[in-house]
Amino acid sequence: MKYKGYLVEEKGDTFSGTIQEVEMPPIADGNVIIKVNYSSLNYKDALASSGAKGVVSSYPFIPGIDVAGEILESTSTNFSEGDLVIATGYKLGMSVFGGFGELVQIPSNWVVPLPDNMSLLQSMSYGTAGLTAGACVKKILDSSKIIDMPVVVSGATGGVGSVAVNLLNKLGYEVHAITGKPTEEKLLNMGASKIIDRTEFLGTPAKPLDRAIFSAGVDTVGGETLSKMLSMIDAHGSVSCCGNVGGAKFTSSIFPFILRGINLIGIDSAESEIEFKKSIWNLFANEWSLDLSAFTKVISLRDVNDEISKILNGKQIGRVVIKHGD
Repeated sequence: MKYKGYLVEEKGDTFSGTIQEVEMPPIADGNVIIKVNYSSLNYKDALASSGAKGVVSSYPFIPGIDVAGEILESTSTNFSEGDLVIATGYKLGMSVFGGFGELVQIPSNWVVPLPDNMSLLQSMSYGTAGLTAGACVKKILDSSKIIDMPVVVSGATGGVGSVAVNLLNKLGYEVHAITGKPTEEKLLNMGASKIIDRTEFLGTPAKPLDRAIFSAGVDTVGGETLSKMLSMIDAHGSVSCCGNVGGAKFTSSIFPFILRGINLIGIDSAESEIEFKKSIWNLFANEWSLDLSAFTKVISLRDVNDEISKILNGKQIGRVVIKHGD
């Protein structure tokens, strides 16, 4: 069985992707083959497409850590031909050919049924970014801290940050958004009540303990941004951390933890238990439902190169969904 996919190849010291015809191997026991209707573009996909070390196991490779589509073949009793499903994370788009192809073959235990009240397109307007944002917010809410001060979100125009801003606003919280982009109007439309310029936020070094002005935080950046955010969280507040584009290391004192009792919560939505993923998808299909259409750009696979360049250069705003079949 042949299908078309965006195949990234290594040529000398460079990596480039083109749409090519690829052979699907026979279905393995416990796997499903999904006809991909939609995928999405995430930062990890852009890294995989550019040959960043440690992201993809080997090349040539088809990236894409998100998939929404229809079961074409199944060796699992949990799924039948024609079922509408979502798959995100695990090794999809990392060591297993991913959603930048018209078909994917993956283990059935990586797959969740598409919830009622959600379309395939809507699911990819969330994608891994939305799943991560949902996990960040849920972990904060589960920490039992009463949120009576603003919640701060870093990297607020990115995929995770933009969904987090929208979601926190929907849930009734005051949201302060940190960004390095001149996109105030878009962030206000997302639900932010205050825009914080990243340069100004980082203009003074983080103190061991700063004035507490936030109840909680969602940090998608890491590095110095996380360091400063931790020092500004109120007593018994929480920060969910899920990114490192601002640096893999951060510096903090012990004081936010022993004097204010704050929680630093690591989020790894890619490897989360499948039941946890189901719970987040069901929340987005029901009480957490968001209209992300104004913040989602739908493209065809042939346009993906331009969008990869944008995300690698820090110019992507909101979500980018890839529609197959054009």
